[in-house]
Amino acid sequence: MISQALAVQLKEAGLVWHTSIHDFFAIPERDMDGRIFVLSDMMVTMELLRGWPAVMFHGTSEWAMDYLLTHEAVWLPTESQLREKLEEELGVRNGRFHQLRRQDENYVCEISLNGANLQFTAVDPNEAYGQALLTLLKKWGAD
Repeated sequence: MISQALAVQLKEAGLVWHTSIHDFFAIPERDMDGRIFVLSDMMVTMELLRGWPAVMFHGTSEWAMDYLLTHEAVWLPTESQLREKLEEELGVRNGRFHQLRRQDENYVCEISLNGANLQFTAVDPNEAYGQALLTLLKKWGAD
């Protein structure tokens, strides 16, 4: 899973979260920094609240929050979700994912776009994918 800081940058760059069960998310600016939540089919559900998609908390006696609008949350995509989104964005732009490889103590995500080969290096594969996706969204916008 990516860092919350990178997740916030991806959200600000236009990455849209279409919720599904077992997705991870954080709630920034509510004194819950560092806490990670997961959508479960037991206690948290997705419902519309006044026309907005909302995460609804049912039966959680230890927490007084009844709901959270999805635009208030920050999605923390997994490695597979990041790669899927990266490949989607590259496909729209006629780009290509080449590989994710280990190099010394880091991971390198290699893509090509508009004739240029780009590399994104991070200590974690999630962060390497996330940096590549962030660059695509910032430079060429979300579709």
